[in-house]
Amino acid sequence: MPHHRSPATATLLLVLLGLWTGACDGPPRGDGAEASGPESAGEFAVGTDASAQVPDLPDLPLLDRRAHTATAGLDSALLAQAVERAEGQSNLHNMIVARHGDVVLERHFRGPDPSRPANVKSVSKSLLSAVAGAAVRDGHLEGPEAPIGPLLGEYFPRDPEGEGPEDDPRWRITVGHLLSMSSGLESTSFGNYGAWVASPHWVRSALARPMVFEPGTRMLYSTGNTHLVSALLTGATGRSTHAYAREVLAEPLGIQLPPWPRDAQGIYFGGNDMLISPRGLLRFGEMYRNGGRLDGQQVLPREWVEDSWEVRVRSRRDGNGYGLGWWARDAGGYEVRFAWGYGGQFLFVVPELELTVVFTSDPWSRERGHNQVLHGLVDDYLVPAAVRGRRDGGTG
Repeated sequence: MPHHRSPATATLLLVLLGLWTGACDGPPRGDGAEASGPESAGEFAVGTDASAQVPDLPDLPLLDRRAHTATAGLDSALLAQAVERAEGQSNLHNMIVARHGDVVLERHFRGPDPSRPANVKSVSKSLLSAVAGAAVRDGHLEGPEAPIGPLLGEYFPRDPEGEGPEDDPRWRITVGHLLSMSSGLESTSFGNYGAWVASPHWVRSALARPMVFEPGTRMLYSTGNTHLVSALLTGATGRSTHAYAREVLAEPLGIQLPPWPRDAQGIYFGGNDMLISPRGLLRFGEMYRNGGRLDGQQVLPREWVEDSWEVRVRSRRDGNGYGLGWWARDAGGYEVRFAWGYGGQFLFVVPELELTVVFTSDPWSRERGHNQVLHGLVDDYLVPAAVRGRRDGGTG
């Protein structure tokens, strides 16, 4: 694998990664769920009347639009209440809501505007899963059940007793185990995060963690797992994760995907610190909502999307499900799939209601209760707005 960074550069990178907490890569506590300077704001908000208009978004081919009322089957009063509640969140940067593939609300409160790539923290895990799905489609990876040993075995810790690889439980770890946080390896997140990113070789360090359970039997959140996926992609494709992600994800979606941090060996950080705009994230979510298809193009196989959204394990803390890089829960009797990043980065998809919601926030914020408020905006306002829009004879 390529060596692109000097030790001094790697040290600087660690500072930029926020080593001050050792927990900013993803969920700060628990086994599998996050506890869960301002710029002048430009904004767009849907009011309580049906005459509000969808904003022009010239920088990206956002989503197909149809002639209809601005609420697209969403109750305007509830939508207005959601915006009012969101305005009270001092760390919330952007909020975008789409229904039936149409943007019905875009609101910029502060921070980077919706067209600018921003750090979405562990939402990167869902993005990386999509890149892995493309690698399976292209024949670079065999599938989620493929063992990691053939590509990463050289980085496994040496057995002092000289036992063969069949005796090492790491050889039973699959791509699917890594993406579903069920590898069995001790976590590199939470209190272990600082030491892990300070190590000279992130891949070796992640694989050297002790096995704490049999692969596939339970969930243990660890960004080391998804960094191993990035290493797998680099080895299997012969290209950097960034270069391959641009080809199979950014270009088909028509979005920006700038470079993000790498480890000392030049492997792009797997599952953290990727940069994507809120509008780009919305297109990504809409592609998944449509079974891997967007604007008439099949970007990912439908089978990969369905497999990604299938619950494989559950968080012992809150019972939320987890698939291949995607969280799963229920809201008002409707299945919700979501991507989740530290500080309040969210992509929610409610397939049955054809509802997609993006929130981006200060990626370094530790505001207590912020994540719960954003979940509540979906549960208490946006899902009911979609349901009520149906009952009121809207296009829902």
